[in-house]
Amino acid sequence: MIYENAQSKIRIARWLYSPTARALGALVVVFVLGLAFNADGAFFNWSTHRDMLRAVSVYGILACGMTLVIITGGIDLSVGSILALTAVSFSLLTIHRGISAPLAIVLCLLIGAACGVGSGLLIARFSIQPFIATLAMMVFARGLGKLISGGQKISTAVQLPDGNYSYVEAPQIFTFLNSKVAGDNISVVTLVFLVCLIISWILLTKLRPGRYIYAIGGNEAAARLSGVPVSAVKTLAYGLSGLFCAIAGICQASQELQGDPEAGVAYELSAIAMVVIGGTSLRGGRGGIWLTLLGVLTIGYLEKILSINAVGEDKRLMLTGAIIIAAVLFQKTRK
Repeated sequence: MIYENAQSKIRIARWLYSPTARALGALVVVFVLGLAFNADGAFFNWSTHRDMLRAVSVYGILACGMTLVIITGGIDLSVGSILALTAVSFSLLTIHRGISAPLAIVLCLLIGAACGVGSGLLIARFSIQPFIATLAMMVFARGLGKLISGGQKISTAVQLPDGNYSYVEAPQIFTFLNSKVAGDNISVVTLVFLVCLIISWILLTKLRPGRYIYAIGGNEAAARLSGVPVSAVKTLAYGLSGLFCAIAGICQASQELQGDPEAGVAYELSAIAMVVIGGTSLRGGRGGIWLTLLGVLTIGYLEKILSINAVGEDKRLMLTGAIIIAAVLFQKTRK
């Protein structure tokens, strides 16, 4: 009996110090703050939570890809720029060129994946540091987005040969992705985020490449000696990150009814914050997609609480930066 009680206490103590418990604790603290600072009851309305999920879904899709990359021990600074590139491309193809939505989606997914694979090859084949490789891709993708858009937003205002503009209706795919289902209670983009979460979970927990991703992040040299195709798996992780960026870019364009080459600035900050707050280690080898979901909800609720209480964006950005540092320091204390 004494032995069993001791074992139970050890299991409880281990769980309390686990990444899941810490991520849940952070979410609970933020939620309690929402209950306390409810903006005259606004926090108690379902519409507030629905709108929070809608607003955070694009960031959450980016965080899915960021989770894969960070578990390998890397980082991806290009997610915001790839999002902007694909948002511009999707708007240009569907609104201005009249290409069908399925074909435009496939082309944009290929663009995003190609950018990710490009970063992965630089890192895996040429041993360039992830920070440098993805920084270069961040600049390149942003520049390419501005090039194909002419530095302008691609909207429903289409320029005619005589220089005047004609306004056209947004394609149905824009309306669909920007709509709500289940009695206007859930946004379609939130469902897209959920699908991305499930795909990431299946990859990390059910498929061999997922085990390889953890092995590389845990000890790359040992993984290589064990026969893990390190270069291929790293390229896959960054390629999938680019793919998720493309999905996020399509959703972003649909929400804004335009492709903005300046979109996605500092989105990588939010994506990294969500992954780290969820408990995925920046050193690689540890973490999970459901932990990232907890981080997404934590940041989402924090942003919403600050928003309904009329806290300025400048203070929100400062607070996000402080939270990232606090999360990393807390991870370090638990080593």
